[in-house]
Amino acid sequence: MGAQMRVYRQRIRSVQATKKITRAMELIAASRVVKAQQRVKESSPYARALTRAVSAVATYSNVDHPLTTEHDDVRRAAVLVITSDRGLAGAYSSSVIKESERLIGELREAGKEVVPYLVGRKAVGFYKFRKREYAQDWTGFTDQPTFDVAKEIGESLVAAFNQPYDEGGVDEVHVVFTRFVNMVTQEPDVIRMLPLEVVEGEEAPDPDDVLPLYEFEPSAEQVLDALLPKYVGARIYNCLLQAAASELASRQKAMKSATDNAEELIKKYTRLANQARQAEITQEISEIVGGASALADAS
Repeated sequence: MGAQMRVYRQRIRSVQATKKITRAMELIAASRVVKAQQRVKESSPYARALTRAVSAVATYSNVDHPLTTEHDDVRRAAVLVITSDRGLAGAYSSSVIKESERLIGELREAGKEVVPYLVGRKAVGFYKFRKREYAQDWTGFTDQPTFDVAKEIGESLVAAFNQPYDEGGVDEVHVVFTRFVNMVTQEPDVIRMLPLEVVEGEEAPDPDDVLPLYEFEPSAEQVLDALLPKYVGARIYNCLLQAAASELASRQKAMKSATDNAEELIKKYTRLANQARQAEITQEISEIVGGASALADAS
């Protein structure tokens, strides 16, 4: 019985130590997800203004720009997969990877070659473990992305899109990320980034809202040359911010669940330890009573 008691007490101490870690991680994620949500909201006005400007130029200039032009023969597609650098976030990264595998399957069924671009150590690990090739990766920032990283990713994707097919260029660019709906819901999502389809984002445009009538200086083509790469960078930045908020929300939920499970285990092992102790006491009393009876019989 003594050995059993020691086992239960050791397990209780072990689970209590684990609970302290998961509880701390839950609180850290909870505090950081609020800031991440705020960053998503703060990026919206810039993205909206840039979208309006791009829409106005595209509407009033009638210019065919390389980034908005569909390629005649789509043979190769790039897929940017946005995951996390760290684990302990439930099914966050695995859900994104699963969605990317579904998209890649569809593209290959359509006869397209796929070139992966990876964000986050989880995606890189997934590809390296399976010895799959990929074009480029970015890691070390997933829970706190910066616009500089988004700009770098955007420049790489735009360069691949503008490159001829024979030189390794791509005809389409897709992005797989996790859309942050609210603290309870985060959904893997896919958008086609290139060729560009100018969108307003989450909010539907007001039908009475008239686009400003811009004058283009020096020319509409050069204005689009300057605006469209910025537009790509802004959209990728928004995807990274939503992914970061989703990662932190998923981690908070996962750590809360782990903390709750630890509490249940502590209760279970405490109950078992008490039962073992009670059985030990009962056995000791039985031995005392048995010994006293034996002495009484002997006399």
